[in-house]
Formats: sequence, C-alpha cells, structure tokens
Amino acid sequence: MEESEPLLGARFEERSANGRCRWSLRTPNMDPRVVEDLRRRLKYFFMNPCQKYKARGRKPWKLMLQILKIALITAQLVSFGLSNEMMVTFKDENLMTFRHLFLKGYKDHQLGGHVLHTKTDVYDHIYYIIDSYINLQNLTVGNLAYEKIDGEYTPLLVCQEFYRNSNIDPGNETFYIDPRIDTDCFAIYPVRSLDNGSLATPLNFSLDFRRLLSINVYFTLKTINLQTVRHHELPDCYVFHVVITFDNHAHSGNIKVAVGNDVTINECRDWNVEGTSGENDYLLLFFDSVVILACFTSLILCVRSVVNGIQLQFEFNTFFHAYYNKIVTMSDRMEFVNGWYILIIVSDTLTIIGSALKIGIQTKFMTSYDECSILLGTATMMVWVGVIRYLGFFKKYNILILTLRAAFPNVIRFCCCAAMIYLGYCFCGWIVLGPYHDKFRTLDKVTECLFSLVNGDDMYATFMKMPENGYMVWLFSRLYLYSFISLFIYMVLSLFIALITDTYETIKHHQQEKAPVSQLQAFIAECRDEPESGRYQTDEESLSCCLLSCFCCGCRKKI
Repeated sequence: MEESEPLLGARFEERSANGRCRWSLRTPNMDPRVVEDLRRRLKYFFMNPCQKYKARGRKPWKLMLQILKIALITAQLVSFGLSNEMMVTFKDENLMTFRHLFLKGYKDHQLGGHVLHTKTDVYDHIYYIIDSYINLQNLTVGNLAYEKIDGEYTPLLVCQEFYRNSNIDPGNETFYIDPRIDTDCFAIYPVRSLDNGSLATPLNFSLDFRRLLSINVYFTLKTINLQTVRHHELPDCYVFHVVITFDNHAHSGNIKVAVGNDVTINECRDWNVEGTSGENDYLLLFFDSVVILACFTSLILCVRSVVNGIQLQFEFNTFFHAYYNKIVTMSDRMEFVNGWYILIIVSDTLTIIGSALKIGIQTKFMTSYDECSILLGTATMMVWVGVIRYLGFFKKYNILILTLRAAFPNVIRFCCCAAMIYLGYCFCGWIVLGPYHDKFRTLDKVTECLFSLVNGDDMYATFMKMPENGYMVWLFSRLYLYSFISLFIYMVLSLFIALITDTYETIKHHQQEKAPVSQLQAFIAECRDEPESGRYQTDEESLSCCLLSCFCCGCRKKI
C-alpha cells in the first residue's frame, strides 16, 4: 500500500476556462500511449456509423441491414394486416348474421341488448331458434352448412342449468335452496326434418323459472371465406361453434339473450381456383423466411455490439479505478449499454416469433391471429421508434432523444407519486359513486373516466349524468369531481410538463456551451483525432492486451 501513495498524490485534475474537466496523469509508470489509445477506442465506440466509416473504412452493414429490415417488416405487417382485416370482417359479419337469423325480432344497436321479460317470449325464442336451424338452407343467403362428423350431422343442443332444489316464496319472505347446479340437455338433428321443414317429433320440455339459471343453445355451422380470392389468397374454411345464451342468473325478471361463437379456421380439403396454383402462398412463406433471416442476423449483430460495449465498460472502469482512483458513476457505465440495441434485440425477437406464428397461420397449422397481431404490431412499432436513433445523428434532431433519456428517471418517479393520488380517487369514486353513475360502476370504468377527465374529455357529461336522488351523494360528487380536476389538470399535469421543459432547457444549455457533462465525456474529449485522421486504423486486440497488461502491472504495484 505504500507504493500507491505517489500514484494518488501525483493524480490531479485540471479545469479549463470553459469549466470542462481535463483529466491528466502524472504517474511515472504510466505509458501515455496506452491512455491515448484507450481514449481513441472510446471515441470510436461512440461514433455514428458514418464517422466509423471515415475512421476505418468499414461499411455500415448494420445500418443498411436496419434500413432493409424496416422495409421488410413494414411490408410483412401490411400483408398480414390485410389478411387479418378480411378474417375479422368475415367473422363479425357472420356473427351479425347469426343474430338476425336466430334471434326473434333482433335489431341492430338495440339499447340494453336483447332482453326477454315473459315466459312466453322465452319459449317462442327457443322454438324460433330451432325452426331457423332446421330451415337454415331455405333462409340464409350465405354459404352456411351443417357440420358432419363421420358422415353424421352434429345436433343442435338445448341445455338448461338450474338449481337442484328450491322452494322460494317471496310473499312470505322465505326460501330454501340447494346451490348445486344440474344440467339437462336434449338434441335436435337437422337430417330428420329436412324434407318437410318441421320437427319430426314435437318438443316436450318445460322450464322452472324459479330455479332456472341459464339456457344455452349449441350448434355448429361451416362456411368458406371466398372474398380472399380477390386478393390472390386461397380461401379458408371456417367452423363456427355458435352458442346462444339466455342468462337468468340475477333472477331480476330480465333474461338477457346473447350470441357468441368460437371460430376454427382450417385449410379446405379440396380446392380448385381457375388460374391459381398456390404460388402466392409459397412466395409469402419465402418472404416470411427472409424476414426471419434478416431479424436473426440483426439480432446476432446487436447482441455482439452490446457484449463489446459491456467489455469496454469493464475495461474503462478498471482503468479509471487504477490510475485515477475514481469510481465510474452508474450513469457513465450505462452509456456503454446502447438502449437502441436493446430495443432492436427485443424487436427482432418479437418479429421472429410473430413471423413463425404467421407461417403457422398460412399453413393452417394454427389460428393464433391475436397473438401474431400483437407480436408483429409491437415489433413494427419498436422498429419505427428506432428510426429516431438515426435522426439523432443530426444535432438539431438529437435534442428530442437527449431530453427523453434525461427526463425519463424523473418522470418515472413523478408518475409513481401521482399514481398514489390517482388510485385513491379511483377507489373512492368506485365505492361512493358507483351505485349512482354508469362511468363509476366498475373499477376499470373509473380509471378510464378519470383519465379522460385529466385530458379534458367529457367533463360536462360526467357532471350532468349524476342523478340528484340524494343530496348528500350529489354534493359529494361535485366536491369529488371539482377537486380531482383542479388537482390533476392545474397542478399535477402542469408539474409534469414543467419537469420535461426544465430537462429540455438544461440539455439545450449544455449543447450551447458544448461542455462535457460527465467524467466519461470529459475523458473522451481529450482525444483530438478526427475520424479522417487515419489514427483509428489500429489493431484493437493488441491495444486491448497492452492495456490489460498495464492494468495488471499497476495492480501488482499497489499490492
């Protein structure tokens, strides 16, 4: 330890006239060439691709690959988006068709949904569904057909769920109930009544509405989506597993009727489209494979760059501690971890997985449209956000990136504090105003309503929809809304904007003075070599080995 005293005593800092730190060494055992080589390597590491090309003549393959990848991923997303749009439209239109075919008196955009109030209406609707199912071929204008399994038609099932036993007398305010649930079903086969268009045997079933929980009608229909032919895609065969639910769980006198379906998409067994040989499908599969290959190559290159940055960080940290006896700050160490590369790595991973799902969808191996849409959509968003990195090479555009990066920690801390107040208002509004206001009926509706109020949306309607049944609740609602709007719009939101504005002014001030704001930048600023100087045409491995050997010598002397 005695040999380290001259080293620490000889180390000092010089400060130039503009306030910038100038790091100097006064260590007799220090090779100045090693320090300059490290500065030069650090400066080269933080250069943009154009500067690196001028410094060493290496073509920016990574930059060109990212630009190519943006075009490929965008084209892939547009292609999948058009197919997904046709699929979703076809599913929604068929669901609307089922509602009109099987719900008696159904009207589009009916207020409150389709609701029944009498026993006669319930029986009529069940018979109407069965008759419509039997006469489907004579009613529908679409290409709907019954499902067959092993040559047999699958039946329509009518299942009722009810409490096992109950004795309810509202007049005497007494009841006895067994909460266990039983299910009773009967089947209707369409083949038995296709000739005469009516049931072969009359139905004989009854409903005990006091015990009834729900009635579920199940049936399966098949169709083909022919509209894809116009877009040079092979049509898919769809299997709709339809369920019509009569919900009586509340026993409030309202039985809500809803139609739902579960869709299975399969490749048609036998197809023949005039002038089509399936070549387009093979081209799409080839294109998706090219996207996967490009993203995998980009992923490898970015991972390698991140690893090199981490290695250089450890090297710089060891150097700084050995010769300056200083600990590199966490902010300086994070400079070596390029956040844009992390973004590209995540984007490439999502794109590879999404493209694999897309290939599975095209080959009808799977039908995970939602998962594929989320993966490809998120990946494309990240790719286009990453374009900001290349705009940041220009100083006039770089101010946005620097402001976002500098303000992010403070913004997160500020949002955590504001979230505590926001959640407090959410829980209070839900429990107090929920029974009286539709926008506060559930917790998720409360959060959406308050977020809309923060942005100045729908304020007057929120005030006016509050009923005036109880003066105390009405007065509380006014105090609640006025205090929330005043607090978040005039204080929280203003402070949030001021936080970002202050960070912007600080970054702008440092750019005007052109002064390094960290130890790392001050150390790199000592390197005056321009990219065109030719001083960067060196062997990195020999320099790294030389530098590590100097570190080891310095450490042994300290010991």
